Amino acid sequence: MSRRDNSKHKEDLDCCFWKRVKGKRILAAAVLPFSILKSIQKRVLCLRDCLQLTHRDMSGTEVKGEGGEAKEKKGEEVVHLRRTIGLVPAVSFIIGTVVGSGIFIAPKGVLMNSGSVGLSLLVWVLSGVLSTFGALCYAELGTSFTKSGGHYTYLLETLGPLPAFLRLWVEFLFIRPAVASYVSLAFGRYVVEPFFAPCAAPTVLIKVVSILGVTFVVAVNCWSVTMASRTQVTLTFIKMFALVLIIVPGVIALAKGKTENFQNGFEMDSLTLDRLPLAFYNGLYAYGGWFYLNFVTEEVINPNRNIPLAIICSMVTVTIFYVLVNVAYYTVMTPAELLVSDAVAVTFANRALQGLASVIPVLVAVSCLGALNGGFFGAPRMLFVGAREGHWPGLFSMIHIRRHTPLPAVLLLYPLVVMMLATGEIFQLINFASFARWFFIALATLGMLIHRYRFPLHPRPFKVPLAIAVIFTVVCFFIVGLSLYSDPWNTGRSCALTLTGVPVYYVTIHRFRLPLRLRRIFNYCSTQLQILLEVAQQEVQTY
Repeated sequence: MSRRDNSKHKEDLDCCFWKRVKGKRILAAAVLPFSILKSIQKRVLCLRDCLQLTHRDMSGTEVKGEGGEAKEKKGEEVVHLRRTIGLVPAVSFIIGTVVGSGIFIAPKGVLMNSGSVGLSLLVWVLSGVLSTFGALCYAELGTSFTKSGGHYTYLLETLGPLPAFLRLWVEFLFIRPAVASYVSLAFGRYVVEPFFAPCAAPTVLIKVVSILGVTFVVAVNCWSVTMASRTQVTLTFIKMFALVLIIVPGVIALAKGKTENFQNGFEMDSLTLDRLPLAFYNGLYAYGGWFYLNFVTEEVINPNRNIPLAIICSMVTVTIFYVLVNVAYYTVMTPAELLVSDAVAVTFANRALQGLASVIPVLVAVSCLGALNGGFFGAPRMLFVGAREGHWPGLFSMIHIRRHTPLPAVLLLYPLVVMMLATGEIFQLINFASFARWFFIALATLGMLIHRYRFPLHPRPFKVPLAIAVIFTVVCFFIVGLSLYSDPWNTGRSCALTLTGVPVYYVTIHRFRLPLRLRRIFNYCSTQLQILLEVAQQEVQTY
């Protein structure tokens, strides 16, 4: 409010106050001296100004009072998510999330569905190029729309609330639990199997260790954003060391002329076109995670510069490393040996790194833990933003008043992942989640193209070439459509579960139709949980 408006506001309040007092002039004068009335008038004016005006904190962000009270707070006391992610943590965040269990497990699925060594390597290269194209599209979306939330935010801004809600619905109904279960099962397997080799490890023990890994990651992300970020940087360096440890002996063996596994590499006898999309699903899953930085846009320092730069650097690095790792696998192991191995990296280490064979499982487990940490760091921000937009209960848009972490959103994932861990085979989990994930990614990039056409003057600090966006969108829709033919059972279930969100949207969001008693119970539970978890709404706008 300007100074002139403020003075005019005081005059209006002054007139209003004295009219009310003059209406009871005789009574007021008889009871209170004029000096006391004047003092009361000043206090009323001061109180009204405090109720009406807003002020700014030390960082220049507007702070609005809760329940009509505005209090001056220092910058470090205001409850909101901080911008703490620079370029190096951003690159580490993407690489650390992408390089997880996929490169150590997915080679089996890619080879099994592609049918030959040469074609499987081609799938790895094309999956890396396609993922880089998608990452560039998301770099444009992340700089055009400065809110966190990733897929959800972009669908909301370009295609409307229903697709955005469905993406939020499937993310926490089965995509996030399935992906986290996949990674945590890989973590448990690589921790447990070395103790039981050459015998099979107990399945129950693998799942127990997997749950312990999930518990650790949830605790870190609930405790501190800074701790989660530093953990991610540390784990990223460890997992890159693990990849180098695999690549070096493979390249040395290749230089010595060990190329027999690459001869007749493109045998098409075992290739069936209906299995090829599943090979791409396994490859694309290994590259999955390039979009996680877009989940935390509001916490990235200088996002217009750091988001595109981090995406380009990380995806080029990951693609090169992935292709070299697969070349190393095929140099040391035959295709038949790779197909019968449930832990490809361990089998490779037993053949090429006999002195360090016991170290590889530990490094792979750490790599899986880093991917799990990145997923639990990014995905809850989508739920956080969805709740802030009114598409999810408001409790999940709150953050801890001291830790400044989205505590309710992180905690919601924990029981869902534990439930998913109890059932499901590891490769079925990939196919089950991939359909919905890639369908909505394709919708998001399609929405970007539509938004470009409808709003050509909208500021876009980073703009991806049109050909790249079109190629990525068309290929995504093609893979999604073909997967319905390749694996109709899992993709059909995924599609059906996605559509269950439509009636939920119209009953709870489009027109709120819940009975009054249920609303009262829900509000009471939300209030008690808010008190128990010590969480509150953000006091500043961070986008």
